[in-house]
Amino acid sequence: MATIRKRDWVTPAGKTKAAWLVDYRDPGGNRRAKQFARKKDADAFLVRMVGEVADGSHTADSQSITIKKAGELWIARAKREDLEESTIASYEQHIRLHIDPFLGGKRLNQLTKPIVEQFRDDLLDAGRSKAMIQRVLGDLTSIVSEAERVGYVAKNVCRGVTVRRSKREKAKIVPPSKADIRALIEQAETARPMDKPLLMVLVFAGLRASEVRALPWDNVDLRLGMITIDRRADFKNIIGPPKSASGYRTIPIPPSVVSELRKWRLRCPPSDTGLVFPSREGTPIYHAQLVAGFQEPLQIAAGITQPRIVDGRPAVDNEGKPILEGRHTLHCFRHAAASLWIEQRVAPKKVQTWMGHHSIQVTFDTYGHLFAALEDDTATMRALEMGLLGAPDATKVQHEGN
Repeated sequence: MATIRKRDWVTPAGKTKAAWLVDYRDPGGNRRAKQFARKKDADAFLVRMVGEVADGSHTADSQSITIKKAGELWIARAKREDLEESTIASYEQHIRLHIDPFLGGKRLNQLTKPIVEQFRDDLLDAGRSKAMIQRVLGDLTSIVSEAERVGYVAKNVCRGVTVRRSKREKAKIVPPSKADIRALIEQAETARPMDKPLLMVLVFAGLRASEVRALPWDNVDLRLGMITIDRRADFKNIIGPPKSASGYRTIPIPPSVVSELRKWRLRCPPSDTGLVFPSREGTPIYHAQLVAGFQEPLQIAAGITQPRIVDGRPAVDNEGKPILEGRHTLHCFRHAAASLWIEQRVAPKKVQTWMGHHSIQVTFDTYGHLFAALEDDTATMRALEMGLLGAPDATKVQHEGN
């Protein structure tokens, strides 16, 4: 049975002090005690603790750890499970910049849903984007889940706390225009030998940059016109499997891409892993080198540029002239592939497979507006009417028109 009693004592300096002590037993039957300076705090703790003990969710302070420590344990598990270094680095950054400054010193057993809700609001007030807050809240939930798994807390109060994002806030994907793509292909004719086949693969097969960097010739079937994806290169250039099962896929390519790859294969420098687009050293091309040596120069040469923005202002060189950069990122070429498939009325499920999306919902969330743009509602209604009523009487239609 839990009790509250007053405790009085005299300090070495001769000053009389008092506190309120809550004695209770935890869900395991172990005797516990917690001291408060004010009786109303002790009463509030007693009420909460009785409910937590009853449902088995109570954790004593001596058994709990700080959120900072829980984050370290979560990262340690991620490393043991051999998650990608880029993923772990992202987790560590979220903890260092967003979680620890607000919650790091708080004990897990002191965490409540209202505190997590306030944490979300604090992030919003601090100027974090809603997209970032969603990721941070997901990481915090995973941190507490790991602590729950190993017994440092009995209940994860973070579940269900999220930030609402209006669909209006998500910018619609605008793929490169056909004019831009044609200009880039034309410019690639006079660029490095590798540039045109690389551009064609990106535009027509929709590969991620990490996938094209690790693509081996063994996965390119020039006879059938197919590219198989079963590996990727991470930010440290280490080749490994795709991040998820949906990343494994085979994508058809058109004859023009096959033709460019045939010509490039005759000139492609050899590499130990048989890469289609190797660096001079025969290793995967680093992402930054792909941007600096291919993406940016090709677009600038083709006149497809925009001003570089630094700290919200257009950047200028030493002579005061605007510094230009390519209008499209490497990922934009992936959007170009999806838009071309959708324009040709490729089934959404097939677009999902070729893009390597883990669900059809991701495909529709990203490209739903492109699918919708193809719909001809008037033609659909006419076809529906004819299917039910047959072709309208021409004489009657003419009479009604007069």
